[in-house]
Amino acid sequence: MLKILKYSFYDLIRSRWSYIYLLFYLLLGIVLLFLNSDIGKAIITLMNVIIVLVPLISTIFGVMYYYDSREFTELLLALPLKRSTIFFGQYLGVALSLSMSLIIGLGIPFLFYGLLASGVIINFLLLIVTGVFLTFIFSAFSYCIGLKNENKIKGFGYSILLWLFLAIIYDGVLLTVLIVFGEYPLENITLIGTILNPIDLSRILILLRLDISALLGYTGAVFKSFFGNGVGSIISFFILLLWVVFPLFLLRKFAKRKDF
Repeated sequence: MLKILKYSFYDLIRSRWSYIYLLFYLLLGIVLLFLNSDIGKAIITLMNVIIVLVPLISTIFGVMYYYDSREFTELLLALPLKRSTIFFGQYLGVALSLSMSLIIGLGIPFLFYGLLASGVIINFLLLIVTGVFLTFIFSAFSYCIGLKNENKIKGFGYSILLWLFLAIIYDGVLLTVLIVFGEYPLENITLIGTILNPIDLSRILILLRLDISALLGYTGAVFKSFFGNGVGSIISFFILLLWVVFPLFLLRKFAKRKDF
């Protein structure tokens, strides 16, 4: 698997899309720090961008790489290699290359601006770690979508639909349920609804660390009231780990049943 991982990783970091992705975050960090003299405020603004953009890019980039490398994958399948080894290696190559672009692209401007002496380095590291988690989660989902759909158009369509549902529609549905059934105690449903969406969970994990009550929203306030800041952050982190494992389980299952 390491050889496949190395090949996929080096193939991806030579791609122009990886450089565009890195350059985007580099310019984004420079612009935010130019507009905000306070690094803490820049991190808050950056959170809103990463929470929405990272899942979108990871999903589209992952499914695009799956379809582009299909012929090479079929060649590897002719060799005495396990399917899980091939697909896990390719998946890790995608996730690691995207994560590296995110870390380098945002790390350079913030380090030059004095992040180490600002006192908010933990908040910045948490933001980066959350972005890496989302990268690994949605890259795995993209491979699952690719394995389940032979048609490229369907694969890209389902990828965008997945992101659209979790990033936008899901919150609207949950909010509608809370409004319609507002007379009933819905704290447990709210907690479950938050846990079932890795994007919402990532946002709450960051906001619990920043301790900004005004931005938590109803779901974040419920999460904080149940678990508090410290315990809530640990639980959010653990659930995000489970979110990384869950699509990998699906990926292994789909890869075994896939008829090439």
